[in-house]
Amino acid sequence: MANKPNLVVGTSLNAKRWRKFKSMKRGYWSLLIFFSTYLLSFGLPLVVGNQALVVKHQGEYHFPLFTSYISAQELGQNRIGDPNYRNLKAQYQAEGKGDFVIMPAYPYGPKESLLELPGTPPHRPGGIHWLGTDDRARDVLSRLVYGYRVSISFALVVTIFSYLIGVTVGGLLGYYGGTFDILVQRLVELWSAVPFLFMIMIIVTLVKPSFWLLAVLMIMWGWMGITRYVRGEFYREKTKDYVQAAVSMGASDRRIIFKHILPNSLTPIISFGPFAVVGNIGALVSLDYLGFGLPPEEPSWGNMVKVGMANITDWWLVLAPEAAFFLTLLMVVFIGEGIREAFDPKVYSRLR
Repeated sequence: MANKPNLVVGTSLNAKRWRKFKSMKRGYWSLLIFFSTYLLSFGLPLVVGNQALVVKHQGEYHFPLFTSYISAQELGQNRIGDPNYRNLKAQYQAEGKGDFVIMPAYPYGPKESLLELPGTPPHRPGGIHWLGTDDRARDVLSRLVYGYRVSISFALVVTIFSYLIGVTVGGLLGYYGGTFDILVQRLVELWSAVPFLFMIMIIVTLVKPSFWLLAVLMIMWGWMGITRYVRGEFYREKTKDYVQAAVSMGASDRRIIFKHILPNSLTPIISFGPFAVVGNIGALVSLDYLGFGLPPEEPSWGNMVKVGMANITDWWLVLAPEAAFFLTLLMVVFIGEGIREAFDPKVYSRLR
């Protein structure tokens, strides 16, 4: 029998891009660290917080973090309102009746004012409060890690929805062109001329700002940038032979736009994505610092920077959020560099 020829299996373009991205070590490891820490941040109450995980009181088990509200008096604590689970733990240990409280590893909440601490806040970093407390006696480390989740969630929400709107509008403009393109472009230019910061200032004076309100406002102004890039990509791609072949075969406009042209126009979308995340993180920090962002009690990095600048001699209040902000942006920039290198068409060009 004749020997069968060895079949050479080609490598897809996406596989080549992924392999190239993995070769960029700092971008690859930054991606792993970024998304793993972000996913783990949703389990923060299990590790950092002032809500007990398990309470055993008079033979009954309670799970305050997961179940309905339990008053302090129900748990045998002589106070009105919410229980202080750290004090309750010490009380149960002193009584020695078999009751106990299991707290998170770092038992301090991001909005909790630790007024029982000796001295006047802010308190310096130490063995109990690793990054100290702020001017309202709130634990800095707790606010810092919860602020990471808030900042990244905000940036991802704004980036994703801005891109969905921008890619859709830009694709339609680039595909249909003509009068439709001219009219919509003029409307986009008019909307982009509306001053964003002034609108934020006006709206915040009328409505209490929240995470979703700020996200919606950012999306309303954030989709126009990517629209121009996608529009240009569609103008270029729609003249190519594969699009003309799809038209001649009777493919619908929706199928041509989303199944044929869009996958070949993803380079600017994916390349600019990480840098859009960086910009949106910075936008939230800036709004919080200027007083037009999240309420002061919310654990956001902008609010922490604002407190730090008001207490500039207490170095930890400035250093902690600035260092976290810098390291996060550095990771995202490394990811963006790796993606840009992986999607560079010159790497896979047959011409030398």
